[in-house]
Amino acid sequence: MHNKVVYNTMKVFQEFGLPVLRFNFRGTGLSEGTHDEGHGEQDDVRAALEWLQQEFGLPTLFAGFSFGSNVGMRACCGDPRVPGIIALGLPVEAEGRRYSYKYLPICAQPKLFISGTKDIYGPKQIVEQVVATAPEPKTLVFIEGVDHFFTGKLPLMQAAMRQWLTEHFDLKPV
Repeated sequence: MHNKVVYNTMKVFQEFGLPVLRFNFRGTGLSEGTHDEGHGEQDDVRAALEWLQQEFGLPTLFAGFSFGSNVGMRACCGDPRVPGIIALGLPVEAEGRRYSYKYLPICAQPKLFISGTKDIYGPKQIVEQVVATAPEPKTLVFIEGVDHFFTGKLPLMQAAMRQWLTEHFDLKPV
């Protein structure tokens, strides 16, 4: 929740006047509970969506980074409260975990995938194969020479998000 990718994503959403909720999944940081291999974490995303709906009553655009992109997409694909999804640093394999995207072919919402060409957790060729299984509308952006954390290139990540938000949701910075 406090890393630079999540923080810079929040800043883009705020530029467009969108409400933002950052949270740690169960067992991360000072949060309660224990890590549940992505199963209970989907419930965390759904609880966050429910809170945002009650608090603001607006459609929610989801953005997740790394593990959060995988879990969030699983929870948000097909949810009518979520008209769009952003997946940053999509992981394929990390720290002994393999990530599955079997649900992606039924994910009809507009999707933006942003990864670095040097992401050790999501090699370019494999990310391309995963994204190919997703239906349109989808956008895949690779930032050349960038690692999993978009080190030194966060402004390029933000620019891709701004462009996508403007094109797909007719949003304008406030």
